Amino acid sequence: MQKTIGLLAVSVLALASAAPAAYAQDQEITFINCGDTLTQGYAESFAEWEAANPGFKVVPELVGWGQCQDKVTTLAAAGTPVALAYVGSRTLKQFAQNDLIVPVPMTDAEKAAYYNYVPDTVTFDGTQWGIPVAFSTKALFWNKDLFAAAGLDPETPPKTWEEKIAFAKQITENTDAAGYGAVAKTFDNTMHQFLHWVYTNDGLVIDADGNITLNSPQVLAALTALRDIIPYSEEGPTAYEQNEVRAIWLDGGVAMIEASPGAAIRAEEAGMNWGVANLPLGPDAKGPGTLLITDALAIFKGTGVEDQAISLAKFLTDGQRQWDAEMLQGLTPLRPLEPNTSELVAEKPYWKPFLDGIEFGGPEPLFNDYIGLQNTMIEMVQSVVTGAAEPQAALERAAAELEQYK
Repeated sequence: MQKTIGLLAVSVLALASAAPAAYAQDQEITFINCGDTLTQGYAESFAEWEAANPGFKVVPELVGWGQCQDKVTTLAAAGTPVALAYVGSRTLKQFAQNDLIVPVPMTDAEKAAYYNYVPDTVTFDGTQWGIPVAFSTKALFWNKDLFAAAGLDPETPPKTWEEKIAFAKQITENTDAAGYGAVAKTFDNTMHQFLHWVYTNDGLVIDADGNITLNSPQVLAALTALRDIIPYSEEGPTAYEQNEVRAIWLDGGVAMIEASPGAAIRAEEAGMNWGVANLPLGPDAKGPGTLLITDALAIFKGTGVEDQAISLAKFLTDGQRQWDAEMLQGLTPLRPLEPNTSELVAEKPYWKPFLDGIEFGGPEPLFNDYIGLQNTMIEMVQSVVTGAAEPQAALERAAAELEQYK
């Protein structure tokens, strides 16, 4: 989950100068934070936590998004782990099953404070293995001018897959733009974007008992709908990931995309005539849905400061402190913190669909081999998008392959 909005460029040198002087006996809490800058507020939070925990000093390291997960994994596997690391929640199962991280169980009260299903993104075998730190949901964005040019009501977005495909066709045939921005590049968010289709039709990839449920009528309908909208999408969708598709939408090249709240900020800056609504629903949907994808803080085993690292992680993600970080980064709130949530929607109504989709959304599937899951799902989507395979055959092959990765 790349953070491109509202981050403050704080150097490690500046952080060190802001923190209290360390004593020789201070134990280090090493912390890998993905990105080129430290999240705004972390410098102050580190200093505050250190003041309440004498004898310990937080030592952050900033690692670029492209290398962050690999570095965390390599250090842990080599037996020289960092105490605390920012990771994609999808990696937690693999870390846990290889005995590289410690559990961070949540109380019932802690679980209840989050939006539903958020704790599930860090849970398997009934245990939580990280603390959610960043959350992303998606909604449908549309270009009102392109709707009007195609003869559609610019104030009425599609509510179902059937309407979305029909609207995309009408726009493609009556304007110079494509109706829909499809994501199918060899990139992790190709799987993520397809999971939005899955979770807007009550589908599932793997159930709570570890059974592969990908080959189901609900997921087949999702893959078939994706195939059906491709003729009305940008040319060559296997060349585009979500940020590239968003850029085409901002330039007026496509009429509809699924995107995070960051697209709203960019659309406002660009002066677009745009709208945002709940993701259109499939025939088996029970209500608004979306993929619920989180990043987490993981506490690594064997550092001797596991308890202090857990304390720091909980401190950083505590209620109002977490909310402030989310708002600075343009992230979906992890908790329905009141009155903050109500005030947010009242001030910026475009946030509503990003919160509505949570109720019937689903977590990112947790597999022991996440890369295997990701590659299988991408290959499945690409085979259907390019016409190399029919949806049912692609689904059967992918479901069989996933057995080895769960």
